[in-house]
Amino acid sequence: MSSIDLERRGAVAIVTLNNPAARNALDLDMRRALLAAFRDLAEQDEVRAVLLTGAGEAFCSGADVGKMGGRDLAGSRQRMKTMHAMIRAVHGLDKPVVAAVRGPAVGIGFSLAMACDVVVASAQANFSQVFTKVGLAPDGGAIWFLARQMGFSQARELVYSARKLGGEEAHALGLVTRLVEDARVFDEALALATQYAEGPGLALAMAKQMFAASVAPSLEQFLETELLIGPQLSQTEDHAEGRAAFGEKRKPKFVGR
Repeated sequence: MSSIDLERRGAVAIVTLNNPAARNALDLDMRRALLAAFRDLAEQDEVRAVLLTGAGEAFCSGADVGKMGGRDLAGSRQRMKTMHAMIRAVHGLDKPVVAAVRGPAVGIGFSLAMACDVVVASAQANFSQVFTKVGLAPDGGAIWFLARQMGFSQARELVYSARKLGGEEAHALGLVTRLVEDARVFDEALALATQYAEGPGLALAMAKQMFAASVAPSLEQFLETELLIGPQLSQTEDHAEGRAAFGEKRKPKFVGR
């Protein structure tokens, strides 16, 4: 049974993606629950920082596509709207959010990690944007985050190749804030979240808004572009071939339509 688990440690809220059988892949119910959790945390004055992590030895292996329902255009748009609301809730929270990443952060899991303010990971963590392998373009604001955190040239190479980044390379590229031993990831992330929770909450919230205002186009504008592109790609022959190849564990044969 998948869930989004909440725990309090002083002024820090710990939010855990809990779907270990699927390496914490996000199904639609989990997306909705994560959205609700962050909206609720935004209203809790006693919570001054948030730690986002995954159960077990994975952060998030992407979308749980087996539970996503139909593949029609309307359904795809609605799923993307839910995902966008979830990303907005995490990125837009006016409190520091620290990600503790162990194991895979893939697809939407990668975007979730980047939506946080600080990422703590180990060399054993791995990050990848696998969308082009199944005939899709990245979603969850991934390109917006990547271009700003690692530069356009490196972001293009990562997206086009769909290759995997280890924790050390992700740290060198600026995607991971702190690289620590695997066994220390959660404790280090909790220590940082606790430090931020003890800081000047209003000043940190204003600083976060200033960072958001310093880049253009805004995440909001970029997500609107995703909403036009993503659902259309979900209807293509290439995506159908990519999904089939993924399920059959073979290399896809794309035709460009």
